[in-house]
Amino acid sequence: MVLKALLLDFNGIVLKDTGLKGQLIDEILISENLRPNPEEYFDMCAERSDRACLDRLLTRRGRITTPEFLNDLLTQLSTRYLQQLAEISRLPIYPGLEDLLYQAKVAALPVALVTAAAQQEVDWVLDKAQLVDRFAVKIMANDLAVTEEKPSPRGYEIAIARLNEQFPELTLTPKNCLAIEAWYPGITAAKQAGIPVVGVAHCHPYRMVQRRANWVVDYLNEIDFEWIGSAYKPPSAA
Repeated sequence: MVLKALLLDFNGIVLKDTGLKGQLIDEILISENLRPNPEEYFDMCAERSDRACLDRLLTRRGRITTPEFLNDLLTQLSTRYLQQLAEISRLPIYPGLEDLLYQAKVAALPVALVTAAAQQEVDWVLDKAQLVDRFAVKIMANDLAVTEEKPSPRGYEIAIARLNEQFPELTLTPKNCLAIEAWYPGITAAKQAGIPVVGVAHCHPYRMVQRRANWVVDYLNEIDFEWIGSAYKPPSAA
C-alpha cells in the first residue's frame, strides 16, 4: 500500500469557528425562548450539520420542528455566521494548514474535504482564504442525508468514489488514504470507512485523541508525511 490521498475535516482542521457557531446557535435558542446549555453544543452538534444540530437541540426541549421552520432558522444562522466572519480582520484558519496543503501538493496527493458544514459557508471561507484550488473534492452537508453525517462513514466513502472519478489512475482504496480529524465522530467515521487517521488535539485532550486515532499530534505542522507514509509501505523482505 502507498499513501495516495489526503482527506480533511473542515471545522476543527481548516477553520477554528466552534466558539462562534456555538454562540450563534445559543442566540437562536434564546430567540425561541429556550435556555442554552454551554456543554450541549459539543455533545450534540460536533460534526453534525447545522440542520441536525438545531433539530436535536429543539427536539430535546420538546419543540416540534418542520422542514420550513428549520430552513428559516438555518437562513438566519448562516447569514449571521458569514456576517460575523466578514467582520474579522483575519479568518481563524488553523496554524499549519497551509504548510500541510503545500506538503500534499509537493507529494502529489489530491486533497478532499469531508464535512457536514453548509456549502455556502465552506465556499465563502475557502474563497476568502484563497484555498479553493487546494481541494480536488468537497463533500458537504448538501451531499449527505442527516443519517449519513459523521460518525457515519458515508461522507468518506463518497469522497473516495469522487476522487477515483477524477483520478482513476490512482485506484484509491481506503487504505491508500489518510484522514485528518479533530473531533471524535470524525475519527470514528474515518476508521469505520477503513481509513487510517491522524487525530489533531485541537478540540479534545491529546491523550483522549490518542486512544482513538492511529496517530496524534498537537498541531497540524507536526504532521510528517514521510514518517506517516512509512506505515503504508510493506516491510522489506529479510
